[in-house]
Amino acid sequence: KELPPVDHSKIEYYPIKKNLYKQVREISNMPEHEVAQLRQSNGDIRIRGKHCPRPIKSFAMAGLDVRILRMLERKGITTPFPIQMQAIPALLCGRDVIAIAPTGSGKTLAYLLPMVRHVMAQPPLFYNEGPIGLVIAPTRELALQINEQAEALCHAVSLKCACAYGGGIMGPQLSKLKAGCHILVATPGRLIDVLTLSNGKVTNLRRVSTVT
Repeated sequence: KELPPVDHSKIEYYPIKKNLYKQVREISNMPEHEVAQLRQSNGDIRIRGKHCPRPIKSFAMAGLDVRILRMLERKGITTPFPIQMQAIPALLCGRDVIAIAPTGSGKTLAYLLPMVRHVMAQPPLFYNEGPIGLVIAPTRELALQINEQAEALCHAVSLKCACAYGGGIMGPQLSKLKAGCHILVATPGRLIDVLTLSNGKVTNLRRVSTVT
């Protein structure tokens, strides 16, 4: 299947709020050598790119919703992993981020937390709109793992999440998509399936403004 071409000149897009990060004074006042020590002492964080924001020391420094912070505390997640310390502020600035870290180092949460905050900052969804956040996973297993974390975060702040993957029953997946969702986790093949089904009436990507 192929996705039909899109004429963007005929679509009126909502303005996108991208830069949502405000650096706290404690981080702003740190001398450069202390910032370097902070990165070095937390897994030897290495960065490439211009004007990369400084790492955070806590989730609260990222300006996350208090309901998210409470949910993380209930799960025993109180201190960000090194990849989260650096990736979260960069993503909240609206930057493109390629994060490289070992399995189990917190990469999924490093991307999902900024995505949820980004979604909450955009205009509300209306009927037949959505999603705003899109996560593309290479395998069904990974999609389900990511969706589990995404659902927990979305539930905490009253957002809707859906997961579309091959090898599963399509009916329940389509029902969630038709009902509307703020974040969609999908494998590439199934994403194309749902976008081309019923001439694109199941869902669309017109509101997507953050992709992982």
